[in-house]
Amino acid sequence: MPTGTQDRPTEVTAAGIARLAGVGRAAVSNWRRRHADFPKPVGGTETSPAFALREIEQWLRDQGKLAEVPLRERVWQQLVGHPAGAAAALRQAGAVLLLAHDRPAAWQQLRAAADDAELTGVLPAVLDAVLAARLGPGHPVRGLTREALAPSAALVRATGDLATADGAAAAYDFLLGRHLDANPRQYTLTPPGPAALMAELAAVAGPSGTVLDPACGAGALLAAARERSAEESDEGESDAPVTLYGQEADADLAALTALRLALGAPDAQVRVRAADTLRADAFPDLAADAVLVHPPFNERNWGHDELAYDPRWEYGFPARTESELAWVQHALARLREGGTAVLLMPPAAASRRSGRRIRADLLRRGALRAVIALPAGAAPPNGVPLHLWVLRKPGTTPPAPQLLVVDAAGPATGTPAGRDKPDWQTVRTTAVEAWRTFDRDGGIEEQPGVRRSLAAIDLLDDDVDLAPARHLPPPAAAGGPAELARIRERLTTTLARTTALTPRPDENAAGPARWPLTTVGELARSGALVLRAGGAGTAPAGGAAPAVLTDHDVIGGDAPSGTLPEAPASGPAEEPVLLQAGDVVVPVLGGGAVARVTDDSTAGAALGRNLTLLRPDPAALDPWFLAGFLRGTANNRQASSYASTATRLDVRRLQLPRLPLADQRRYGQRFRDLAAFEGALRLTARLGEQLVQGLHDGLTDGSVTPD
Repeated sequence: MPTGTQDRPTEVTAAGIARLAGVGRAAVSNWRRRHADFPKPVGGTETSPAFALREIEQWLRDQGKLAEVPLRERVWQQLVGHPAGAAAALRQAGAVLLLAHDRPAAWQQLRAAADDAELTGVLPAVLDAVLAARLGPGHPVRGLTREALAPSAALVRATGDLATADGAAAAYDFLLGRHLDANPRQYTLTPPGPAALMAELAAVAGPSGTVLDPACGAGALLAAARERSAEESDEGESDAPVTLYGQEADADLAALTALRLALGAPDAQVRVRAADTLRADAFPDLAADAVLVHPPFNERNWGHDELAYDPRWEYGFPARTESELAWVQHALARLREGGTAVLLMPPAAASRRSGRRIRADLLRRGALRAVIALPAGAAPPNGVPLHLWVLRKPGTTPPAPQLLVVDAAGPATGTPAGRDKPDWQTVRTTAVEAWRTFDRDGGIEEQPGVRRSLAAIDLLDDDVDLAPARHLPPPAAAGGPAELARIRERLTTTLARTTALTPRPDENAAGPARWPLTTVGELARSGALVLRAGGAGTAPAGGAAPAVLTDHDVIGGDAPSGTLPEAPASGPAEEPVLLQAGDVVVPVLGGGAVARVTDDSTAGAALGRNLTLLRPDPAALDPWFLAGFLRGTANNRQASSYASTATRLDVRRLQLPRLPLADQRRYGQRFRDLAAFEGALRLTARLGEQLVQGLHDGLTDGSVTPD
């Protein structure tokens, strides 16, 4: 047996020790200074040392600090510190979880009868048999040899315990999710919202369909397709399971995705292969019911030179700069006649001149059926409003060439730009209703600013620009003079209210007052207020989740617009901090002087990231007095840190004067009046922008005359 990696201990960093013990990094630093018996580093660097996991666990156990650590956290630490690397260890753990899931009795018998050496010696053959049965020959879960498993006996046994405690599928979801979160730059993931929408647009009806994702990544699209298929087939109870085909160029990720799908969809046939799809298609004879793809964007090295005569380029040979159109044609080539493909595309693919001939042919032959614009933030890169292309492989009688264009990202859909996260319920309703109506009727009633059906012949100009925003009349102009008159009336009323609210300064005021001061930190310690940080919390599975008040909402004076992340399948939902009327919310990033008093309309929302909540005791502090003094410019400057590129506010250092409650309320009323004036100014600006843009649009499209 080779030596080296087997003798190297599993390592853990200070951050990992903190997670194991459920403490902060500062506590670990204190332990190292105060306890002479704290284990010595075995690797890492002077500034980021690494320690032997076994020694750390023993020390924590001796100190009574390890008893409450969840088993899954301990398994995770063994996984990330594995000498073969996290991906290899996760591949081993996933294979063991699949064995425990598919053959629980055999796993328990094997685990009980063998010592560590026997266990890792026998496992390879057992795992190979299980993997071949579930993933088919040629699956990507390789490298599970006796030598590779030799240093993994502790991980193997702990993973088996985790399968018993949490369930094999939930345990793997937790471990894989942690791995993906820990390596955000290595993987481009498709978020749950777009994945579910794409699966619904593809609408694989019944449990016997076949779904292909030729750039499957972590498997989000295939998992969404499996869930959608189960919903449409009476909870998935059928003897004809859906078949999921996936291909991924990254061999490690392909293996992890195959295990994820096998564990998460036990009634589905899973066939995932590791290879470059465009250069080495693993399923050349497949005729799938649906193809879902989130292809890599803007690739230059996609195989342009060696694939010039590939039969997949039925609609034209893509230029070197048009890798996305190569993926579009690959998807069409792997569909059965009448099958549907949905691709997540960069917006430039709809308008680049180098791709206009292929776009034109897709339109002429009725292959491209819809282009749907999504809000910015739907998927990486989050600053770009991506598109969905819906394609249908033409049969012997293709439909009349028509294209549906939908803008699910504009204000007409109630999804304004600039939010942390899109309103996926609104996006889904807008996109799915438009597509289903268009697909059923061959056309759709126009809704300005939202959707429109276009004849392909009208798009076949020199550019063949398919961007939805270019072909949709703006919603403001659609209302015509009547809508613009209503906006003007609201603006006039708001301007009058703004004038009435304009504050009048005290011309007889003396110089700055010299009050005795206190800080927010001192008030928190004395019990005059409660201080809470935002950002925690997850949505309960299957239950209603509160909206999230984001820092953008606070700064812009808007209603809560964020959403809570989904709770991990392996654990309960984490309770968020919920707002109450009278709370004061302060953004901690950006360096601006902002504080907001929540009212009944905001109460019940969850507190978002980069926000701090101050809940004053009404018998000691007036909330408007507190918020008003926190907005002082000098106050914010002395409490801000300029040590990094993002100015961060230390809320505990903010100051306010010690005044009797009656005086606080006098100041509080004045601050409340200023807040009303500020809100009126915001509304005036928004209405003015709508009126100006509406008049421009009306004059330029002829719905408003110069008179």
